[in-house]
Amino acid sequence: MRGEEFHFPSAPDMPGVTSRMSSTEKYLKPEVIRTVSRLDLRARFIVEGFFSGLHASPYHGFSVEFSEHRRYTQGDDLKDIDWLVYAKTDRYYVKKYQAETNLTGYLVMDLSESMAYTYRQELTKFDYSICLSAALAYLMIHQQDPVGLITFDEKIRHSLPAKSKRAQLGNILALLSKLRPTGQTEIAKNLQRIAAMIQHRSLVMIFSDLLAEGGPVIDALHMLRHAGHDVILFHVMDESEVNFPFDGMVDFRDPETGETMLVDAAGIRGDYLDSVNELREYFRKECLSAGVDYVALDTSIPFDRALVEYLSQRKARF
Repeated sequence: MRGEEFHFPSAPDMPGVTSRMSSTEKYLKPEVIRTVSRLDLRARFIVEGFFSGLHASPYHGFSVEFSEHRRYTQGDDLKDIDWLVYAKTDRYYVKKYQAETNLTGYLVMDLSESMAYTYRQELTKFDYSICLSAALAYLMIHQQDPVGLITFDEKIRHSLPAKSKRAQLGNILALLSKLRPTGQTEIAKNLQRIAAMIQHRSLVMIFSDLLAEGGPVIDALHMLRHAGHDVILFHVMDESEVNFPFDGMVDFRDPETGETMLVDAAGIRGDYLDSVNELREYFRKECLSAGVDYVALDTSIPFDRALVEYLSQRKARF
């Protein structure tokens, strides 16, 4: 696809498939905590040398014990030189201040009505995104990094400032558990607004089904990258949108416009699946070119496994 608008069909309503989980505890299971707490989200920043890391050094040839130092530059206060590091390396390094070592993250959640859809999975696309964001928020707070939350549909709806206190995870989940994805969305315009809102270099984690024109979304991602932010785009689709398990004559409805269409599922299956694959490939290539991590997911993939695999690959790459 060339960024043209493409709407995935929604299946007919089925009893119980869109019921929401009543407790925020269901979004972050103990076994998920045990797994993600061993991972390091900051791998990309480590290599770039901008943020310090937990398991690797941003400086070639140095061990992890120096990961919170940077090379002395003219103008640095001499009293900040770490003489123990100098004794081991014969080079001048200064200890980074807390403001330099912390990674600030923002969870960015699409509230469009299409995110509330599921065909036969336990989790809607929105619930699935909450589970992912809860694990990522826990991981950042576990690393003592501040994390905030921004939600949007046609405009920015909520902006929770980034904090690293343990209570922040509860604040994020409490807000998300009260939200109901409704109406239409403006992904590109809101990402542009977010690029202007966030003043300091941050990790921006976006959760959306990307039911929008591709070109403007990519342009907005370029804006975020130009502002110095690291960006992860989680493209969350329902498993039925990826696999198209329908048969016979099916009445599909666009969740955001309300338009319906009666189609022969067998007759359009091949073209539909080709379009989905083309769409995902379009975003993958364009995000790669923009320096954005693109993560294609569907709700049949256990979210904890998907997150572990992605973070492990991220660390290995950088």
